[in-house]
Amino acid sequence: MATLKIQTLAELDAKGQSPEVVFWVGCVGSFDQAAQRVTKAFAKILDHTNTSFAVLGNEESCSGDPAKRAGNEFLFQTQALQNIERLNHYKVTKIVTACPHCFNTLKNEYPSLGGHYELYHHSEFLTHLIESGKLKISESNLQGKRITYHDPCYLGRANQVYEAPRRVLQDLKVDLTEMKSCKSNGLCCGAGGAQMFKESEKGDTEINLLRTQEALDTQPSVIATGCPFCKTMLRDGVKNKQKENTVEVLDIAELIVKAKDL
Repeated sequence: MATLKIQTLAELDAKGQSPEVVFWVGCVGSFDQAAQRVTKAFAKILDHTNTSFAVLGNEESCSGDPAKRAGNEFLFQTQALQNIERLNHYKVTKIVTACPHCFNTLKNEYPSLGGHYELYHHSEFLTHLIESGKLKISESNLQGKRITYHDPCYLGRANQVYEAPRRVLQDLKVDLTEMKSCKSNGLCCGAGGAQMFKESEKGDTEINLLRTQEALDTQPSVIATGCPFCKTMLRDGVKNKQKENTVEVLDIAELIVKAKDL
């Protein structure tokens, strides 16, 4: 398979060009090994659909989400203003990201600091590619596979994006089985609000284990999600339940690549 060459905004700008959309990778998508697979999967889909895209590369810094959720507003604004300066330098207008935390921050918190962009979560962009006919996934080798979908908090309750990821799964013709707590009643994986980076508080059950059990109760072969934080927490939950040999935890972009053998 040929190596996928992803251009940076700086490289395109040097040639006097600009992409249709900027792919905001995010810290987890850049540095976490499991999330890197999501980044590569989505990039493969963009390339497969001949979508003109670029990344900031080394010029991309943390969106500031963890700092803001942890209460460090000064650090958040420092990181945000640095990113906004770079994005505005390249006259960026449209951004897509596979991370709901970045999506929520860039969409809802950057405008007050001078960062005004058209934001898409990758599930929304994938839905656009399907509806435009650029991405055909109905001929799927995952047809009939029992899958449950976990709603990321910063995608669902924070931004009311519920149908886009489900539209992707429905087009894959999988057997989508909802958990007891889903959509607006979805249960957090335990990573949001910078909780992933702090010690557990007192309680009877880790929240990711509780959520994982809800997913396993649907008897899935795959737990799907659209967030790298959620993927980590649910994967750890599946391992804790000793189900890692029978249940996969995959992002919707990974499922498309798997279904289409891209």
